[in-house]
Amino acid sequence: MKQRILTAIVAAALFVPFVIAGGLPFTIAVYIIATIGLYELLRMREIHLFSVEGFLTWIALVILLMPVAWESNVFQALGYTKIEMAFAIVLILLTHTVVVKNRFTFDHAAFSVLGALYVGIGFYYLIETRLYGIEYVVYALLVIWTTDSGAYFIGRKIGKHKLWPEISPNKTVEGFVGGIVSAVVFAFVFQYFYPIASTYIVLTAVTVVASIVGQMGDLVESALKRHYAVKDSGKLLPGHGGILDRFDSLLFVLPLLHFLHFVG
Repeated sequence: MKQRILTAIVAAALFVPFVIAGGLPFTIAVYIIATIGLYELLRMREIHLFSVEGFLTWIALVILLMPVAWESNVFQALGYTKIEMAFAIVLILLTHTVVVKNRFTFDHAAFSVLGALYVGIGFYYLIETRLYGIEYVVYALLVIWTTDSGAYFIGRKIGKHKLWPEISPNKTVEGFVGGIVSAVVFAFVFQYFYPIASTYIVLTAVTVVASIVGQMGDLVESALKRHYAVKDSGKLLPGHGGILDRFDSLLFVLPLLHFLHFVG
């Protein structure tokens, strides 16, 4: 526990200044974090980032991460849309399976493409959310952290019914509900000081859905690691694992906030 807390403090001290600064420094920081996340994901499938296929997947990630503000300068100058450029990478990856005589297979290519989408879209919305205001990023992080903490402590205290033992043996139904309640309570406190929702009813509805979806994002990461027999996505954050272990919920919550038109 002490190691987890110390790592969290150090990580926050490094990341928060970029969140506050916003703009280009924040975007660059997100690109670096997303690249590490992609590296961790590809490694589960034994695909090396520093290979032809890994490099192509990273290029797809770079394209998907590109903020709207950059698109007009980059893609319009080339005469293509972001989707067209990303699809071109997909075609090149599929062609690569032929060139290397199925050493890199269709399954590998599918994993690479889905991995780029999974990591790229989630972190893309982190960049876009910061452009709308730091309060939305703080709200999303608050929901995720309080959900995680509430689920952990309440689950340890009164948890008896397993939530999904085949995927994550330690999670309980009581912890799942406790995480949602904790998120709503802290969201109310945040709303009092920094109003971001039109009403408390809207805030409650969005927070409940975001908390549930965030926990599903965590379960998705757990299912992925269990399938590939990996304990943690990486070792960058002692006591926490890797980048994907810490950002798995965020990759689900941030797109959700945009899909619900809570941000934007």
